[in-house]
Amino acid sequence: MPFTSNREFKAARRMLVGASGCYYTAEDGSKKYDTLSGLWCASFGHGRPEIADAIARTAGQLDYVPPFQYAHPLGFELANRVKQFTPAGLDHIFFTNSGSESADTAIKIAKGYWARRGRPEKNRLIGRVKGYHGVNIGGTSVGGIEPNRTGFNDMMPTGHLPHTLLEDNRFSRGCPEHGADLADALEQQILDAGAETVAAVMVEPMSGSAGVIVPPQGYLKRLAAICAQHDVLLIFDEVLTGFGRLGATFGAELFGVTPDILTMAKNITNGAVPMGAVAVTDAIHDAFMETSPLDYDVEFRHGYTYSAHPLACAAGLAALDVMERDGLVARAAELAPYFEDQLHNLKGLKHVVDIRNLGLAGALQIEALPGEPGKRPWQIALAAWERGLYVRFGGDTVQLGPPFIAEKADIDHICNVLSDIIPTVD
Repeated sequence: MPFTSNREFKAARRMLVGASGCYYTAEDGSKKYDTLSGLWCASFGHGRPEIADAIARTAGQLDYVPPFQYAHPLGFELANRVKQFTPAGLDHIFFTNSGSESADTAIKIAKGYWARRGRPEKNRLIGRVKGYHGVNIGGTSVGGIEPNRTGFNDMMPTGHLPHTLLEDNRFSRGCPEHGADLADALEQQILDAGAETVAAVMVEPMSGSAGVIVPPQGYLKRLAAICAQHDVLLIFDEVLTGFGRLGATFGAELFGVTPDILTMAKNITNGAVPMGAVAVTDAIHDAFMETSPLDYDVEFRHGYTYSAHPLACAAGLAALDVMERDGLVARAAELAPYFEDQLHNLKGLKHVVDIRNLGLAGALQIEALPGEPGKRPWQIALAAWERGLYVRFGGDTVQLGPPFIAEKADIDHICNVLSDIIPTVD
């Protein structure tokens, strides 16, 4: 099982057999409130009939189409639908099957772009400590969660910027005040490596998997300015933040920064069918289209058997319709202040050393048990399971990302249960 203590799980399994609205059903029939929207991916609520019906209709009509040299209408329809939501100028869409594939696709696009522009020496990537870009070779290399890299020997050489998790910003609400100057480390890394060798910088607008690490005020604009100054592409990994999690359709919109490349996945289908995508600018798209010598040549030698799979496209179209029709991005924005208040009411609990939040994403930083990092959040999650909550833990954090359809009473329930449980762990 992925990212699982397999021995522990097999000794005390936690099986889910149903899902509807904000709840999972466990195999014993008990209900478990979904405090993380699956894995940040079922944000519009489970069991949406509109999505299920679209998948079923498509499965009966067109179960599969080979994406190499052939296509189907739903792929183009979804690409046009997606670009209605992406920041202006990011109008060209390439479909993948996951956030990990989107990250590696973006890396290949960045490297390929400079090669097509006659500058193949610009092939170095820079990521960030505590960043997460999936688990394929490129994304793991650019990512900066050290345990994910340990034990796999050398990967793709990359540089890493310092993270923005600062002591001075503990218990900040939303974007913290201190730390924008940490972006200046990018300029130094570019100068040290030589701007002529750096292809792109890849960051999440908000680092979710490392425990909701929120960018300091002005940090992302500073990164973008440095990239522009040194002719370096900026890649935003919006796999987690895309389609509403921060109370805006994309983090790029929230922070007023438009990257050159943007990755997405998760909410694009509300988690119903695996799918990801990468959006790029005209300049990047045209670099591939205009430099192929033969009209039948393959411009971008990359893709997957299941790129733009018909069932995924059907799910994506239905999910985006639900998101827009029900005003779910606005709903997330409206619920976010209440979520923030209730989350920060947990300040002062035993073991809680920091609380971070942005939009409908939040994390409780739990003081590590000496010699046993990660144990306390694991204990908290298991105790929460017994109290009817599915809770995500990672490292020494408890992470929360409720569905956009959550009610204030649901937020109260989550925080009340955690308030009871957290002080009781060792």
